[in-house]
Amino acid sequence: MAKRKRADPLATYNAKRDFAKTPEPSGKAQASADGNLFIVQKHDATRLHWDLRLEIDGVLKSWAVTKGPSPDPDIKRLAVRTEDHPMSYAEFEGTIPKGEYGGGTVMLWDRGTWAPIKGKSAKDIDEGHLHFCLEGERMKGEWLLIRLKKKPGEKRENWLLRKLQDDHADEGDALVERELTSVLTGRSMAEIAADKGGEFPLAGKKDDAFLAQMEKASAHNANETKPRRKRKAAPLPKFAKPQLATLVDDVPTGNGWMHEIKFDGYRALVAAKGAEVRVYTRSGKDWSEKFGPLVGAFAELDLPACLIDGEIVAYDSKGNPDFSTLQKVLKRGHGSQSKDDALAFHGFDLLSLDGEDLTKLPNIERKERLEALLAGADGPIHVADHVIGAGEKLYAAMCRSGQEGIIAKKIDAPYRNSRSKAWVKVKCTRRQEFVVVGWKASKAKGRPFASLLLAQHEADELVYKGNVGTGFTSDELDDLAAKMRRLERKTPPVETDKASARGVTWLTPKLVAEIAFAEFTADGNVRHGSYLGLRSDKDASAVVPEKAAPSPVPEPDVKITSRDRVVFPDSGQTKGALADYYAAIAPLMLPFAGRRPISLVRCPQGRAKKCFFQKHDSGAFGDAVHHVPIREKDGGSEDYLYVEDARGILQCVQMGTIEFHGWGARTDDVEAPDRMVFDLDPDEGLDFADVKQAARDIRARLSDIGLVSFAMLSGGKGVHVVVPLTPGHNWEAHKDFARRFAEALSIAEPDRFIATMSKAKRKGKIFIDWLRNQRGSTAVVPYSARARSGAPVAVPIGWNELKKMKDAKPFSIDDAEKLVERATGKTLAGWGAASQKLPDL
Repeated sequence: MAKRKRADPLATYNAKRDFAKTPEPSGKAQASADGNLFIVQKHDATRLHWDLRLEIDGVLKSWAVTKGPSPDPDIKRLAVRTEDHPMSYAEFEGTIPKGEYGGGTVMLWDRGTWAPIKGKSAKDIDEGHLHFCLEGERMKGEWLLIRLKKKPGEKRENWLLRKLQDDHADEGDALVERELTSVLTGRSMAEIAADKGGEFPLAGKKDDAFLAQMEKASAHNANETKPRRKRKAAPLPKFAKPQLATLVDDVPTGNGWMHEIKFDGYRALVAAKGAEVRVYTRSGKDWSEKFGPLVGAFAELDLPACLIDGEIVAYDSKGNPDFSTLQKVLKRGHGSQSKDDALAFHGFDLLSLDGEDLTKLPNIERKERLEALLAGADGPIHVADHVIGAGEKLYAAMCRSGQEGIIAKKIDAPYRNSRSKAWVKVKCTRRQEFVVVGWKASKAKGRPFASLLLAQHEADELVYKGNVGTGFTSDELDDLAAKMRRLERKTPPVETDKASARGVTWLTPKLVAEIAFAEFTADGNVRHGSYLGLRSDKDASAVVPEKAAPSPVPEPDVKITSRDRVVFPDSGQTKGALADYYAAIAPLMLPFAGRRPISLVRCPQGRAKKCFFQKHDSGAFGDAVHHVPIREKDGGSEDYLYVEDARGILQCVQMGTIEFHGWGARTDDVEAPDRMVFDLDPDEGLDFADVKQAARDIRARLSDIGLVSFAMLSGGKGVHVVVPLTPGHNWEAHKDFARRFAEALSIAEPDRFIATMSKAKRKGKIFIDWLRNQRGSTAVVPYSARARSGAPVAVPIGWNELKKMKDAKPFSIDDAEKLVERATGKTLAGWGAASQKLPDL
């Protein structure tokens, strides 16, 4: 019997193309050397898309991915199944002629290897799904393709492409927004379209290919992004290991810290979703039954799926949280929330909400999200109060009232499931946990024992730490005696001297007690210890000594004189307020201003009086304001100013500085520019909406020539489009590129843009100021204050945020806390950073 002829998997591909007209390769089914190739091609056809292709059975199975693959697990991309492609297509890059099938520019955007995850197979595609791993230059980790059910009359095969959560997952669309060049030739889409092999002319009326790319970029950029689909209801969160604080001796100072009361209770993580509520101890034990009334109070709030970190407390007769009182309540049981048995929960952190992991957000933002979540709570559920920058006062108040101490948290730090110096604790009295390893008999009638022997884990062994004989109530004596009776043993679990071991009944080390004490003696034993209660929420194996770490480094110690002098007369901000702003914002500003020659706008008598630029070092600023010698045009050299830490910034402010402007190069090589800035300066008659649209269009056009860019509100009336660059070219090439790009824009759209400074020709247009990109010129650095009415500041802005801005000065020096908070959110993640070279000219 004759064998049935196998269908040609490339028949559809070949039938759709005229190979006499298209440069695309024809081919036959043929496996690669390893048989597991994958590629992604960026394809600017009727609509811009990215073609994902996986090698299976000697061909490239293909999907056209709208908007490109996203590394964000929350974002699903439509992936339309297309015809199989030959393996020879794996290195195709070029332009398909207009009028031919798929006409447009094709770039090889990514390549590597792929494999189904363990237990899965490429044959799963026939079942409508594929779970696989990629190891590419850009796409990595686990991905999932799922076929959608066809609607009546629908011919195309629609799938969804989604990134799965792993170490390679990331938020947003940074992958396609920042990776703009070919992995094969390093060319941009515009260079491929012009077929210049990387040498792409950026100006000239005859350069039709480039102008066409510009026009197309404007059209793409004008399309509004559709909102994401509403997330499905998330499940009840699971327990997560809590963040722990490091013991320090002193309260950290400065506005970078938020301070909370250290509650004297049980640490608890509450997982809630509507009526479903679980209460976990810090070691992961489910204690929901022990805290029934609190579970009921959370259930009544009908919260979305969330995981809240906090402390459960009971109050003493003075109204203070008290651990001994909490122990008594738990011992009695609390089927009702009576006055004597009342418990309260003080939440201080929010780890997840409605399926969204919040742990990467800064502390202050998580706290604000928690406050919004529990805004309607009352009765026993509270949000822990905090203060910013006044920790010593709170600490003193807590100690005066007999409280345990305070917790200080870095405002901008993420949540870490471990002990961290981003959270530190300062105690009014020494309190630690110890393992109970034995007891000594009492000579007093009716007293079951005289004292407890204590120990802590050090390295791999239990170490004796003395004993405690005070602080017990009569009920606690009886309760402890009953518990210890069940743990008695003949051999000691720790090494002690003969005197300490005399008359001891030894115990299996399982009970954990909290002890207050004055200090450790020279031989390591507790002095003047007092029993506070058992810690049944912590395992004995986890009890180790708490040793105070060095206190966090204080903020720069720069004396600011004349703090009350008004610098901004129309809005009233003072020199002291300006200094406080720069002290708080310095960590955000230094990555852009540090180790860069700077020019200062100094206004010693305030912005309304004489202000002047200063760029040379007179030696009067202070020890943290440095200088770098730079060759001048006349052949000589001058010392230029630069700073590298917050102290340097504040010394400049002390000398009357308001604004900081930086070179486009660093001090380690002033002849190697690393930043290009296009300052969009609108004519007086233009609306800010025109400036925003211009910035977005320029971003798209830079993208077409392979450059990632970022937006910054100038604090005046314009927008800066910032292009970070890897050093490797000189100032001549830098300036020439900027000029030619700006001129090409003005040629492409002469009614909108102008590239010359002539005010007579700028009527109704936006001046693209490219002159900041020449040796010795400067541009205002991110987060610099401006010597303008209202004390505005220059701030980085996300491209999506830009659409909502009403002007270029929405923030002032009064908004330091807000700026610190937003700087670590996902909108500004990676702002101003990109590894990219200036395209060859």
